[in-house]
Amino acid sequence: MGAEFIVMENKTSWYFNLDPSRVRLSGKCSKEEALLSLMLPDNSTSLEFTFRKDKDYFYVTKLAARLLPLPVCKGCPNKMYSGFLSHKMLFRTADDQSFKCTSESLLSVSSELRIKLVPLQMQAFGVPNGQFGKEDECWADFNRRAVPIIIGSIALGLMLSIVLSFLIIRDRHRPGYERL
Repeated sequence: MGAEFIVMENKTSWYFNLDPSRVRLSGKCSKEEALLSLMLPDNSTSLEFTFRKDKDYFYVTKLAARLLPLPVCKGCPNKMYSGFLSHKMLFRTADDQSFKCTSESLLSVSSELRIKLVPLQMQAFGVPNGQFGKEDECWADFNRRAVPIIIGSIALGLMLSIVLSFLIIRDRHRPGYERL
């Protein structure tokens, strides 16, 4: 998973990437809830996912983010940006399957902070031998794949209808006298 923090302040956007080589992972699990925490060693940036398992599904119920960037200019304030989403059913998928999304997932955690996740594949419960289960793709990926197929099928059907209509109309004018 790639994570990008987008800070929007005074009509200006700042982009900060979560460097995967520097991320420290931690978390805890129970039967019905799991916490995955991604944090930089200097504690300047963190991203926490709280997973919940209900019957045959799991999903993210809370996403918390915190960013304390280095000042971008001399004299700029060193401000912390944070926010969270809670009581949501993000990335819902069936038990023993993984949620996969290669399309951009943009989540607004506060008025000033957004999180962009791409590509994303996660599975909180039932990970046998450390391998992801069968992939359950997100709607954005499905639509990106299905919409061109649907439009192509409609265009092909329309073209066949036009050709058939032309052939039928052409055959109707044949009986009778021929023009000179």
